[in-house]
Amino acid sequence: MDTHDGSSDRGQIETISGTNPVGAGMSHPGSDANAPWALSGRAWWRVIRRVWVMSGFHELGLLAAGLAFYCFLALTPLIAATVMTYGLIGDVDTVRKQMQSIVEIVPPEVAHMLEEQLIQIVTTSRGVTGFALVIALFFAVYGGMRAASGMISALNVINEERETRGIIALTFRAGGLTLSAVLIALTGILSGGVFAWLQTQASAFLGDATQTLFSWLNWTAAILLGSLGFALIMRYGPDRRPAKWRWLSPGALLATLLWMAVSFGFSLYVAYISDYNATYGSLSAIVVFLMWLFLSAYGVLLGALLNAEIERQTVCDTTRGPSRPPGERGAVLADVVDDHVPSLDDLQRKRNRRADKVRREAG
Repeated sequence: MDTHDGSSDRGQIETISGTNPVGAGMSHPGSDANAPWALSGRAWWRVIRRVWVMSGFHELGLLAAGLAFYCFLALTPLIAATVMTYGLIGDVDTVRKQMQSIVEIVPPEVAHMLEEQLIQIVTTSRGVTGFALVIALFFAVYGGMRAASGMISALNVINEERETRGIIALTFRAGGLTLSAVLIALTGILSGGVFAWLQTQASAFLGDATQTLFSWLNWTAAILLGSLGFALIMRYGPDRRPAKWRWLSPGALLATLLWMAVSFGFSLYVAYISDYNATYGSLSAIVVFLMWLFLSAYGVLLGALLNAEIERQTVCDTTRGPSRPPGERGAVLADVVDDHVPSLDDLQRKRNRRADKVRREAG
């Protein structure tokens, strides 16, 4: 249930990097944009500059490192949840084949670790059926919630929100996001099987062109599914009124493209430039795995930060439901509009003032 009703007690707001515009007539590049693609070139330049400044101020690297650790703990349970969910409707050996094709895009050390976990999970799950499988799936999803909880915390920082949801509501939210990730992964696995079947059927008519065509289709589907997954997390993760889908699309697409670029680029870096084995020895595979998770998490958070700064640029209501005036939208970045690109000193002074206010309230 959405607890952000846009009540007037949010009317007097000062964010870390913005000021309260309630009642002010604002006019700056992009102030009247009702969608991201309606922003002018000057508005985009302001957004990009603020993303650069705020990435340093929010300590995006530190947030990504923490998120990577939570993802490291949650990855095996998430793979298990995906395999076992597919096992409810089909053969787990099929999902093993499809997931092995997915891990080909990640660095070899990461692929090896994922394949080992996948084989172990498939072997263990093969004899589990019925109610026992459902119970095992529940615990797998619960274990995978660490990543969702870490993402929620990071998104609250980026959106300049304070977590006000209770432990039960927060647990259900993290569980819902985890299940959504599993279902999107299953959709990708099933679509891969469908594309493989269609490619076999079409090869009789198109010949060699079939491989190129379906390669493009596979990548297009992967980008769309990845963008959908990241948009879901960015919409329902932070403690605020959800943003409209169109305002989430730039950051979700950027997160997907950066994740793919990181996977390919880091694979080349590990293979041809860096020698992790010489430095870390037997720990090299784990180090490469954590570095890949860190870079991936950084790309996703950068996409979320892009969405945040786009919201800050426009006066139009970016939140779900009917349009509301600034100060009544239930989301800090939608309530406060600021075209100014702050300096780090300005940001630090504002953060100190907010910290003093919190200490006074606590005392």
